[in-house]
Amino acid sequence: MNSLTGTRLLIGLALRRDRVMLPSWIVVFLLFAVGSASGTVALYPTVAWRVAAADAVNSSPILVAMYGRIYDPTSLGALSMLKASVLGSVMVAVFAISIVVRHTRTEEESGRVEMVHSAVVGRLAPLAAALLVAILASGVLGVLTAGGLIAAGLPVAGSIAFGLSWALTGVVFATVAGLGAQFARTGRSTVGLCLAVLGVSFLLRALADTNASFASLRWVSPSGQLQQIRPYQGDNFAVALLPLLVALVIGVLAFNRAASRDLGTGLWSDRPGPASASAGLRGPYGLAWNLQRGSLIIWACWLVIFGAILGNIASSVNGFFDSQQVRDYFARLGGSAAITDAFLATEMAFVGLLVAAFAIQSTQRLHAEEASDRLEIVLSGSVKRWRWTMSHVVIAFGGSVLLALAAGLAAGLANAQATADSAQIGGIVAGALAQLPAVWVILGVALLLFGWLPKWTVAAWAVLVGCVMLGELGPLFKFPQSVLDISPFVHVPKLPGAPFDAVPLLILIAAATAFCIVGVIGFCRRDIL
Repeated sequence: MNSLTGTRLLIGLALRRDRVMLPSWIVVFLLFAVGSASGTVALYPTVAWRVAAADAVNSSPILVAMYGRIYDPTSLGALSMLKASVLGSVMVAVFAISIVVRHTRTEEESGRVEMVHSAVVGRLAPLAAALLVAILASGVLGVLTAGGLIAAGLPVAGSIAFGLSWALTGVVFATVAGLGAQFARTGRSTVGLCLAVLGVSFLLRALADTNASFASLRWVSPSGQLQQIRPYQGDNFAVALLPLLVALVIGVLAFNRAASRDLGTGLWSDRPGPASASAGLRGPYGLAWNLQRGSLIIWACWLVIFGAILGNIASSVNGFFDSQQVRDYFARLGGSAAITDAFLATEMAFVGLLVAAFAIQSTQRLHAEEASDRLEIVLSGSVKRWRWTMSHVVIAFGGSVLLALAAGLAAGLANAQATADSAQIGGIVAGALAQLPAVWVILGVALLLFGWLPKWTVAAWAVLVGCVMLGELGPLFKFPQSVLDISPFVHVPKLPGAPFDAVPLLILIAAATAFCIVGVIGFCRRDIL
């Protein structure tokens, strides 16, 4: 038996386990790309409008940092896919990371890899299977995306280059996740490490695009390398060899490290804890806080950065929206007559979606504790089920408030600094906080699934993705209002700028409360997994 024996069987097992998740995510990415193309092609009917919009982007350091530089101002494809080329690539990277971590470190942490190794399975087979599944999924995504963009009316060569850039993004960050799984001991810490690498890659690319003195950094950053394929702006297919080489080197390092470490360990040793439990660990609430505070701090840092970027972009947004069609487009999404207010309202909705992602992750810590058998130890004492559940729910509720407030303040202060006008700070913070009732509805859905259908807790992410799709594609495809109303975020007042109506927020809060109560009742009535 060699070290790769059983890889084919493990690939089949992984594909069977992900038979719903993989197609769903690929369809989401495909709809996002094709929707972006179909919805914005008509916004730039003349070359003059494209040049004006491209000049507005390139003249704003914040927009260049966020979305990258437009190298061909006459290119319709470059403008149509401006948002998807960078932000979409970030999400593709997260997609690839999640696949590899799910089938490597998370499996090892749960003890299932040890059981698999008791059969005729080589030492490196789990890592090889996870990487091959992620690479296969990335390749399928790239091919379908290219075909969808061609069908949407964009140039063939540029569409193929765009699909290739997304596919290579998945390949590179799949290998990053494979290497990260050799260092960290848990799935959560592995994801955190990989997201840190992704963040550094994004920041290096942004620095290279905004400062000519650091232009060479784009060749150090995987995000910068992939951007230099330049879909619809030259289609530099030869550049694709560089990220492929990077992925190959990282993959070799991952296999080398996997062959030399003991099963269940990481190359980074654990930090020893205190000799006795601190006061903060007394009771379920203290335990929940200690388990989730690291994740909350990381989320807070990212949302503060995100909010600051949005605040700076808003200060130059009027120059970007020269075309009346673009103004109408953002007015539809943001719900305000003022362009800056419409932009801020739209971006505060994205803040709400990110905070909802934290709320789901925080709530799903309940399922993780139950699945790892740690819950039985806690409940063997005097802790009631409802009290243990509420300890994590309180962290999710309180953390969502903190994150929305932090993002709103960061955006407001950054906008005030850029415009020398602090009048908007209150409105921007209100716009971020107004997202909370919708966030709590998503949190309630996650708790409801945990309480009654614990094996389907992951479906909470599908609910959030559905809200994203309705928000992104609903106005573009002119979905009926009855369909758009399914998303709780549709009922949130579009602040700043739009009139404030408390009634929808009170209804959302009532719905979230009902979901949470029913979820807690369900958990108290069912058997422990």
